[in-house]
Amino acid sequence: MALKAGIVGLPNVGKSTLFNCLSSAKAQAANFPFCTIDAQMGQVSVPDERLTKLAELVHPGRIVPAVCDIVDIAGLVKGASAGEGLGNKFLGNILSTDAIIHVVRCFESTDIIHVEGSIDPQRDIETINLELILSDVEILDRRITKVEKDLKGDKSLQKELDFLKRLRGELENGVNARAVEADEEEKEFLSTVALLSSKPIIYACNMSEEDFANDIRDNARYNAVCKLAEAEGAETLPICAELEAQIAELDKEEKEMFLADLGIEQGGLDLLIQRSYNLLGLISYLTAGQPEVRAWTIKKGTKAPQAAGKIHSDFERGFIRAEVVSFDVLMECGSMAVAKEKGLVRSEGKEYVMQDGDIVLFRFNV
Repeated sequence: MALKAGIVGLPNVGKSTLFNCLSSAKAQAANFPFCTIDAQMGQVSVPDERLTKLAELVHPGRIVPAVCDIVDIAGLVKGASAGEGLGNKFLGNILSTDAIIHVVRCFESTDIIHVEGSIDPQRDIETINLELILSDVEILDRRITKVEKDLKGDKSLQKELDFLKRLRGELENGVNARAVEADEEEKEFLSTVALLSSKPIIYACNMSEEDFANDIRDNARYNAVCKLAEAEGAETLPICAELEAQIAELDKEEKEMFLADLGIEQGGLDLLIQRSYNLLGLISYLTAGQPEVRAWTIKKGTKAPQAAGKIHSDFERGFIRAEVVSFDVLMECGSMAVAKEKGLVRSEGKEYVMQDGDIVLFRFNV
C-alpha cells in the first residue's frame, strides 16, 4: 500500500521545487504561472531510522523502506471548477490522490511573481478550497438525485439522504467536507462519495530562510494559516522549499552538519513525508532477516493475518501465528536471541492488532 499524496497550490508558490526535492523525478520549476501543465509522478521513501538500527543488528543484504507516491499537480486559478486555466485536469488529478499537500506562500520576494499580485496565504487557501467545494457540490447533487430515486423503493436510505442534504448545505456555506460533523454511520455515507474537500490535508507553509534563522512564529502569514487549519481540522508544517533544495544536494553527513548549524534536528521534507503517512492512519511493521530488513505499510487497526497478506496472499490464507517483538524491546535486548531468552518474543494469533514498529515473523502453512 503506497500513500499517494498530491502537491497542490496556486501557480508559482513552490510546488515543483518541493516536488523535485522529494522525488528523483524532476518537474520544471520556473518563475511563471502554469509552469507545471501535466501532473508529474515520483516516489519517495518514508524516513524511518528504525530500519537503520535494525540493520545494524542483523546485517541484511538490503534495506527496503516504505514508500510514498507524490504527484505534482498543475497550479490552480479561480474558476477551475468551471474549467478555467487547467481546472478540469487539476481537479481530476486531486481526485486520484489519498491526501493533499497544499503549498502556500508565506514569504515576500520581488524576484518571484504571484498570480494575485500580492502575498496572502489565507486568500490563496480560500481560493483553492472554494474550487474544491464547488466541484464537490456538483458531485453531491448527482448523488442526492440518485438516492432520492432509490428511496422510493428503499425507505432505509432516508438517513443517508438527510445527511447528504445537510452536507450540501455546509458546503454551500464554505465548509470543507472534512470539517462537517458526522456520526459513525454518516462517516460511512461520506466515505462512499468521492469529495475533494473531504481528503486529509497538510498546509505546507513555504517560508524564507530568514524566517527559519529567526523565529517562524514571528511570521504573521504563517500564524494566520495555523489558525485557519485548526478551525477546519487540518495540519500545518513550516517549510522552506529553497532551503530543502540545497539540502537535497548534500550527502548524509553534510546534511546532518547543515541541519545542526541551523539548529534543526530533522529536515522539513522528512517531516512532511512522515506527517502525510500519519495523516492517512498508516503504520509500519518490520521484518528482519539476512536477505533484507523491510518496512511494510498497513492501516492502523489491521489484524495479524491481513498484515501477513501484505507480504504474500499465502501468508494470510495459511496463517498460524505471528512471532512479535516491539522495536524498542529488541533494541534494549540487543539481539533477537536475547529477546527470546527473556521471553519477550510473543506468539500472537488471528485477533492480534498490529502495532507500529512491531518486528514480526509470520508462521503459516498452505
